[in-house]
Amino acid sequence: MEIDFNSAAEMLKNCKSAYILIHQSPDGDCIGAGTALYYILRGMGKKARVICSDTIPKRYDFMHEEYAEEEFEPELIIAADVADEKLLGKYKEVYGGKVDLCIDHHISNTGYAKNTLVRPDASAACEVVYELIKILNVDIDDKLTKCIYTGIATDTGCFKYENTTARCHEIVAELKRISDVNFAWINRIMFDVKSRGRLKMESMAVDSMEHFLDGKCTMISITMEMLEKMDVDASELEGIAGIPLQVEGVEVGVTIKQRDEDSYKISMRSANDANVSEICSLLGGGGHIKAAGCLLHGSLEDVKKQIIEAVAKGLGLC
Repeated sequence: MEIDFNSAAEMLKNCKSAYILIHQSPDGDCIGAGTALYYILRGMGKKARVICSDTIPKRYDFMHEEYAEEEFEPELIIAADVADEKLLGKYKEVYGGKVDLCIDHHISNTGYAKNTLVRPDASAACEVVYELIKILNVDIDDKLTKCIYTGIATDTGCFKYENTTARCHEIVAELKRISDVNFAWINRIMFDVKSRGRLKMESMAVDSMEHFLDGKCTMISITMEMLEKMDVDASELEGIAGIPLQVEGVEVGVTIKQRDEDSYKISMRSANDANVSEICSLLGGGGHIKAAGCLLHGSLEDVKKQIIEAVAKGLGLC
């Protein structure tokens, strides 16, 4: 059932404890939204815990300086920035069908939660959380500022993607007026600093880049063998999905990341009018019009074939 901001705020007010689930392969928005909800609930005198199927990358440690893990049985199960139960990873078996409240901004949200607050027009899940903060009349301190800003900045590509709205600029302006947080430092950590291995990985990916459909689709593949050779952890690959879209003339950029022997995480980006959410839905996934993804199984060559066929359909080429 879809609910409004006031109803979601009441659920947060009335619960005594909550688990906050974020999606596998965590990014700045789900980490920021989940951690912000943790601080909100803790500030209201409630117990809270953030749960993720994958390890949260160390580059986000600055958001967790006041985070403390504790064991308890939750009264409420919340999902933050999770459009589909499948994205809970190994926790889908545990919490599938048990999510009480989903806070999200994906147009492809499947409505799996008992109550869903979804705002597809929001730049990020953190923007939705910010609006909840205002309704709850919670003081926005530096730790909340770090979370909200990081989520909005990362999901808008540092305010360069088409999902960058006037509202998200207004939110960031307000955060900058009331906070002493070093926003430039956050931008540097999120967008500029990379390990030597990551830089070598990017070079290797570019060297092996493939072009399909008369140059309208460009694809890079990151295998487990490449990660091992470059001594790079999979958590360091955030943002790499933007590389294929840098090629002139490309309509759809595809990044394939191997997760295990026969499964691959697919990230798609659109340059102009292509709706990659619809394309990924053909492959069992979804997301935003300009940025979406899915999980495919099989050999790498079979996965590439499935992707090319779906992209061709999405571009009206077959």
